[in-house]
Amino acid sequence: MIKAIIYLFKRFAWFKRLNAKITYELLAKYIPANDWQFMNYGYMPKPGEEKALNLPEGPKVQKYPTQMYHYLALKTSIEGKQVLEVGSGRGGGARHLAAALKPAFYTGLDLAQSAVDLANQLNTLPNLKFIQGSAEAIPLPDNSIDVVINVESCHAYGSVDKFLSEVKRVLKPGGHLLLVDFRHPQKNMDILKGQLKNTGMQWIEEEDITDNVVRAIEAEDPAKQERIRTLIPAKWQKLFSEFAGVVGSRFHRTLKEHSRLYYRFVLRKAA
Repeated sequence: MIKAIIYLFKRFAWFKRLNAKITYELLAKYIPANDWQFMNYGYMPKPGEEKALNLPEGPKVQKYPTQMYHYLALKTSIEGKQVLEVGSGRGGGARHLAAALKPAFYTGLDLAQSAVDLANQLNTLPNLKFIQGSAEAIPLPDNSIDVVINVESCHAYGSVDKFLSEVKRVLKPGGHLLLVDFRHPQKNMDILKGQLKNTGMQWIEEEDITDNVVRAIEAEDPAKQERIRTLIPAKWQKLFSEFAGVVGSRFHRTLKEHSRLYYRFVLRKAA
């Protein structure tokens, strides 16, 4: 009954905004773990796509979520650029890109103040900061950003159209939007594609990376299961395992059967 009510309310933009804010405020407040700084499901590179990415080994290293960011950012050059990540969460991806790919400055924006505070606490680099704000009202000037990054976030927004309008506003002429996200079922991915095309920005690339995400989930599962056992109270572990998309969860199953799709997009604002 509760699930049915929540499903109905998710049709309303105000509920999607509220639900996302409460969820990520609580996660940042009650699970402030130094070794859990990513919230995406991870990415396994395609054959021939691998680039030099030197990550230390070990169960605490979130290799596949790091790769989600790394291979997305390689879709354009961010070196020396002004970069904005909308939906930066705990900041692990921002920290990796700010250090490894050397943007002039990287700003992480998140709706949840607790997540912003945690990200600023955990990730300190001279070219990196995190600020609180809405994806649907980005608190930055027009034409001020070279690259906008959005990782597994816009499915939770009240209005994707408002978000994309704000992205286009803050991007400099010739600037890029790099976006990865999932939708279920197929028709909702078609809606997202339509929303992206309606921005009027140049369509550079789209890729179905569903299988790459499935392989990453399966490769990381032992380490993820151990983090859940260590960091999450026992009574919440089953619920959190579903949220985290462990092997056998509904998220994992629907990705594997391709009723849920995961895509990567690259768009460019006209010069």
